[in-house]
Amino acid sequence: MDIKTFPLGPLQTNCYLLAGETEAVVIDPGGDPAVLVSHLEDNGLTLTHILNTHMHFDHTAGNRALSEATGAPVLAGEKDAYLLDTWLGRGGDMGLPLIEPFDWLDLEPGVRAFAGMECRILPTPGHSEGSLTFHFPEMKTAFVGDLIFYRSIGRTDFPGGDLEVLKKSVREHIFTMPDDTLLLSGHGPETTVGDEKNHNPFFGAF
Repeated sequence: MDIKTFPLGPLQTNCYLLAGETEAVVIDPGGDPAVLVSHLEDNGLTLTHILNTHMHFDHTAGNRALSEATGAPVLAGEKDAYLLDTWLGRGGDMGLPLIEPFDWLDLEPGVRAFAGMECRILPTPGHSEGSLTFHFPEMKTAFVGDLIFYRSIGRTDFPGGDLEVLKKSVREHIFTMPDDTLLLSGHGPETTVGDEKNHNPFFGAF
């Protein structure tokens, strides 16, 4: 499995494209997806799914255009649906553009296969109520959205955020993964479970 990172949108959100031999999946297309479409075409890849870790506008802005260009469905957590009626989900505040409405399907926690790889879909609320983490055990990689960052955590002062809930999600679902698991966040550099256990100031000694 090959992983490419594309910073997209006004907040340069990390969008990830995971590719197998012929199929691919995209996580959090937060802006114009033209570069993603070109990559898929240039490499002969079929996009099977578009996954959202949560439904804040900077993670979903490219959903509609990418889905229309590829036919891939958008999957997200149902508990974030109400955000689509707020500026957090629609954008349009603080000079930011409104995003195009998109069709989506509820993605429930459990085990699925994407691009030929097993994925554990974990409920990890705290940054938003419907936040999901996508853990690919064989790749030793987890896509955590804005749950946890390199030496930091996601904001919890937005509607649906809760600091204690976020910490609980990290402790129960992220820090129980092997220490060498790569954590790919919605913003900033990559990190690992072991590094965050030992050095993230929001958790102290785990």
